[in-house]
This record gives sequence, C-alpha cells and structure tokens, in this order.
Amino acid sequence: MNYKSSRGQVSYVSAAEAIKKGIAPDGGLFVPEYIPELSEDIFKTLEEMNYQGRASRILAYYLTDFNEQEINNCVQGAYNAANFDNARIAPLFMLKENVYVQELWHGPTCAFKDMALQILPYLMTASMRKTGETSEIVILVATSGDTGKAALEGFSNVEGTRIIVFFPDQGVSEVQKRQMVTQEGKNVHVAGVLGNFDDAQSGVKNIFGSQDYITRLAEKNMKMSSANSINWGRLLPQIVYYISAYVELRAEGKVKDGEKINIVVPTGNFGNILAAFYAGKMGVPIGKLICAANSNNVLSDFIKSGIYDRNRPFEKTISPSMDILISSNLERLLFEITGQNAKKVSNWMEELKINGSYNVGEDVYQEVARLFWSDCCSDQDTIETIRHTWQEKSYLLDTHTAVAVNVYEKYLQATGDNTLSVIASTASPFKFGSSVAAAVLPPEMIAGRSEFELLCLLEEHTGVPMPDAIKGLQDREILHKTVCQVEDMGKTLADFLGVR
Repeated sequence: MNYKSSRGQVSYVSAAEAIKKGIAPDGGLFVPEYIPELSEDIFKTLEEMNYQGRASRILAYYLTDFNEQEINNCVQGAYNAANFDNARIAPLFMLKENVYVQELWHGPTCAFKDMALQILPYLMTASMRKTGETSEIVILVATSGDTGKAALEGFSNVEGTRIIVFFPDQGVSEVQKRQMVTQEGKNVHVAGVLGNFDDAQSGVKNIFGSQDYITRLAEKNMKMSSANSINWGRLLPQIVYYISAYVELRAEGKVKDGEKINIVVPTGNFGNILAAFYAGKMGVPIGKLICAANSNNVLSDFIKSGIYDRNRPFEKTISPSMDILISSNLERLLFEITGQNAKKVSNWMEELKINGSYNVGEDVYQEVARLFWSDCCSDQDTIETIRHTWQEKSYLLDTHTAVAVNVYEKYLQATGDNTLSVIASTASPFKFGSSVAAAVLPPEMIAGRSEFELLCLLEEHTGVPMPDAIKGLQDREILHKTVCQVEDMGKTLADFLGVR
C-alpha cells in the first residue's frame, strides 16, 4: 500500500513516509492508493477479537511496510489498562432502542482524540526507524481543544521528537486549557493564540509551507510533522473504532450480517466522520453518515448545497472543539468521491484560499447528499438535549455528543428512518463541566461557582464519577504561559526550538 497526495504533485510514498511527513509537500493530504475491502469471513473473524486484535488486523491492510510484530507493538503500547479505564476501549452504550452511543473518551485525556493519539507516537517512532530518519521530528499542532492535550500526552518525552501545540487562548474550555498548560515533558511546548482555531490552523499550515522554516529547521537537524488529522497516521486509527462498533453489534445479535447502520458524528474538522466514511468503503454497511454541526454550520450548509463557504461570522459556542470554519479533512472526501481527481481538488482548495468558498457542482453534490445528511444545533438546544437526556435516560452527555444526539433526533423527525444508529461520543462531560452543570443542576446551586467547583458538584449530584485525569487539575502547576498573536506564531516556534 502506497500513498499519494490529494493534490497530485507528489510521487507515491510508503505508509512510514506518509506518517513521518504528516502533510504532503504540495500542501495536499496523503491518501491511500486504494481502500481495502473486508470480506464477510473477515467480519466474522473480527467478531471474535477484542479491540486490540481488531486494530492490529485493520491497520495491517494500510501499513504494509510494517511487519506484524511492529503493528502489534504499536497497538499494545496504545490500547492497554494503563491508558484506558475501560477494557473494551471504545464501549457501546444503548441509549434507547436502536440507538447506541460509542464512548470514545476512556483514554488519558478524556476525549476521542486519545483513540488515535495514543498510538500515533508509536507509529511515528516506528516510521522514523523504518525510513532511517536521523533528524529530530517537530510535531506541530493546532488544536480546538482536545487534540492538543491528547498529542501532548502521547508525545511527552518520546525520544527523537518535540511537540509544539497552538490553541485559541480564549476558545477552549477551562479544563481543556488547564490540561494543556500544565503538561509536563522535556520536549513539549504550548502557546495560546490570540485568535480562533481557524487562525491557529492557518498559522500552522503557513509554517508547514514555509521554505524558510524548513531550511532553518534542517540546519538544526529538525523536520516538521503533524499530529492533527491531516496526518494519515492520526486518521487511520479512527477507522478502527467504527468497524469495531459494527462487528460488536453483529456479535451481540443487534444487527444481522449485511444489515445497514447509521453513524452520527459531531464534527468540525471532518476527520472523525471521514473515518466513518472510510469504514463504509471498507465494507461496513452504512445507510447514512449523519454530520452534526454546532452554530459554525459550514459543513451542514455544504452537505445541503454543495457550496463550501467559510465567509461567515465565527461563533464561539459551548462545544468549542467544533468551532471551526475550515474543515481540512473534507479535501480527502472530495478526492475519493471524484475518483481521485487531484486537479479538481487542487482547484477547489485554491478557490477556498483565495475566495473563501468553492462550489463542487451538481454531480459531486449529489454524491455527497447520497452519503451524508446534516443539520446543526444551537447552544440552547445543546443544553436542552443534555438536560432531557439526563432526566429521561440518566445518561450524561458532553456538549459535543449532545449536538450529535440533537441532530440525530432532527434526522429521525425529517426522514422517519429508524435504522440502528451509532452516535460517536467524543468527550467526557467533565471536560465541559460548567455547561453540563448548567443543564442538569439547579440554578441556585451553580451561581457564583468556578468551573472546577462545578465539576465536584456535578459528580456529587449525578453520581457519575469524574475521570481521574481531571481530578485535581486546578491544583497542578501552570508550566506554559506563552501567548502570541497569530502573525507571531512562526517566531514563537523559532523561539521554542532555538532556531534563529
């Protein structure tokens, strides 16, 4: 299995090279030359495996330059009892008849990003060995909240790497921010950016594309890579949990062989739902991919119209990890559904860069509409969804999963489609405790309380245990205090690395 760029200007590379580089030199994203298809016999075999076994088997289809032992080492290093507090790794919970929540937040940072960012450091270091890389790899990350901490946790003190995380200083929850700025590790650097996530993401992409920085780092024997989902090594492990959900439902007799399921994903950067698309291409029988957006509904509008337009106000919401107007992974979807037409994709991305919008045309739009359904959810509706789900089901949602539950209900009302559906639950409710507390606690109880006081009240009132990773977070020493302007991100990176 080789990999090529979605913009068509790069020769084929191995999986190890694609993971090590992170982003293609032409600015495109690495994509597999083909998508493997799983047979019915393989699905039956996967039913008998635990999560680790399924992960090893599925990753092997894409990492053909890795041997079995190398893949197993990566999988076992990531998905174990030390890192995950649930032996099933990504357990399913029945919310109601025909609706399951897949909890993807049982890792060390209490968010779905752990599902990929616990294994990516193992994949990265193995890729460095396989390619004979002697340079230090600088992992450069822009985060809307969860990726940053998960990447810091995964790469902390990993030999041969440094990690630099930029986050919107006023655009993450207090828990998310505290998780990042208290991160220990001799190779980690963190900076708040005076802007939104799109500003931080654009700043990181500009650094990746700067020959000046590439040259300056090379002089210090350094190379840049990414831990965002633009890196195939970040996206690939996410395919595993959708396949795992399907085979688990089969094994439990909840769906028959070949019976379709719907998958509902709260998403801003499109990576999480793109992983579900790839799972479908591999053979998981998916009826609809339901894309749930918050008030930054650029993806919903695109799925409804075929026009991607980021020229709109940026909304700060209570689901901040989805506060995104430039959805990077949409590029991979367009590459796949146009028959890997790199020229079209390049033209659209250039239009996005220049005009802030592009129109994919009727044929491509119809294919998008066939695969996806989408709607958005306001902050008020998010709070109401958390409240009534707790009251009716005694199940506590975070502010992102609540968006997905709300949009799923809209889908059900609009279509009447009662196909069994799996909702991706992307974070512990305690990562966004003040908003969740506002939904389920009496107003007089929460008045005047800090976010960390509210976490304790939330645990006490609901009986839902607070994850160990969040307990005592407010008492940890703040180690990273850098805040910079968007235009100074490159200088900040140079200061962190001692590059002049």
